Amino acid sequence: MALMVSFVSVAVSILYTPFLLLILCVIFLASIGKSLGVRRLYVNILLKLFEYGRQHIEVAKKLQRNDSSDEEEPPTPDDKPPSAIIKENGVNGTKNSVIERQEILGPSPELNYKRSKSQERLQNGHLTPEVKGERNLEFHLHHCMDLVKAGMESIIEDQVTSVFEAEELRSWNLLTRTNRQYEFLTWRLTIIWFMGFVVRYFFLLPLRIFIFIVGVWWLIVCTACVGTLPDGPFKQRVNNALSLMCFNFLSRCISAVITYHNSDYKPRNGICVANHTSPIDVLVLMCDSCYSLIGQRHDGFLGLLQRALARASPHIWFERSEVKDRHAVARRLKEHISVPDNPPILIFPEGTCINNTSVMQFKKGSFEVGGTIYPVAIKYDPRFGDAFWNSSRYGMLHYLLNMMSSWAIVCDVWYLPAMARAPSESAVEFAKRVKAAIATRGGLVDLMWDGQLKRMKAKKEWRELQQEEFSKRLKGE
Repeated sequence: MALMVSFVSVAVSILYTPFLLLILCVIFLASIGKSLGVRRLYVNILLKLFEYGRQHIEVAKKLQRNDSSDEEEPPTPDDKPPSAIIKENGVNGTKNSVIERQEILGPSPELNYKRSKSQERLQNGHLTPEVKGERNLEFHLHHCMDLVKAGMESIIEDQVTSVFEAEELRSWNLLTRTNRQYEFLTWRLTIIWFMGFVVRYFFLLPLRIFIFIVGVWWLIVCTACVGTLPDGPFKQRVNNALSLMCFNFLSRCISAVITYHNSDYKPRNGICVANHTSPIDVLVLMCDSCYSLIGQRHDGFLGLLQRALARASPHIWFERSEVKDRHAVARRLKEHISVPDNPPILIFPEGTCINNTSVMQFKKGSFEVGGTIYPVAIKYDPRFGDAFWNSSRYGMLHYLLNMMSSWAIVCDVWYLPAMARAPSESAVEFAKRVKAAIATRGGLVDLMWDGQLKRMKAKKEWRELQQEEFSKRLKGE
């Protein structure tokens, strides 16, 4: 025990000065909005390391196949299920779903049944074109085949459950999330995996935890100082500068490498809406601009941060009893955007985190209050770490541990042109149009499902609409 204590004291005495200099360097670079480019160099080295590992995996598996059988078999990709059609999406080589649906069938909010232009019916054992104006009231098995097909597809993989699971990768990234025993395939991969484990857990993780603790207290101190200033333009300028510095400093605790595109469309006021993958979406966007936040008032650590942020900038925090009051939320939003000098308010209309492959239904509340909407698309690169937070499976501390023990968090942010609601456009239609623009720009799948299906069953109205649609088909309408 005495030997262990002496070893720890010697390690602390040796590493204290380098750690302190590193923290001061990070604070200085974050305060001026600069970077030495170490993180991007680190990411490029990781990409070469992943490619090296992929090549060794392919060679080792090829040798194993040759040893087990001398017969030549047609090559099949190792990362794709043999009985599935893979739907590729995005620039990162990720796969979104097992089944590639050509059309949306089955129970959906819109019941988007797509029929062919020339319908055919079964008569006397032969397929003949349906006569115009004829009403076939008889029931045949083929009337419900599309529903059966959609039901079988949903059993294999439905469109809701798959977006709440970790995004799959096409190649191994030396992390346990895609661990298929590749580290024990060759001795070289074993050495690389072990060295990566040591670097992530014995160097990066302690450093990131230290940066996180210092960054949180630095944010609290800075916002407390800003809160003592009188309201006005000077306070806003000071808050913007300190906010960028604090959040850029905090981004170092996850080795965030963020690329911003189309900065000319960056929101200056109004309402900013974005797709939601992780709680760090706020951190990613606050590293480039200052936003006001809206959400439920919390206790504990989150409550401490909320009170600190509210001292320096106008934010909207609701009590638990007020969250479900749509009129109260709309009134507070209108009051905020009616002040031109207020920062843009950041909203995630999905209401829950999605796994970086899709965009789900936007709640219409933020699109009813009026004002200008500034869409933002966020896409994470899953090769370096999984940014998705499955709140039903992992707590916040477990999630932060996974984030800080990953290689890095690499993402792209696209600012889209401002959008306004058309005079004849409903709030739901406007929300769908904004969602489609975000999905297209971010390379995400545009889904019409409500993200709250993660926690509750499908609405009764959807089932009734499906039954009504099917009855119309049987009647020949």
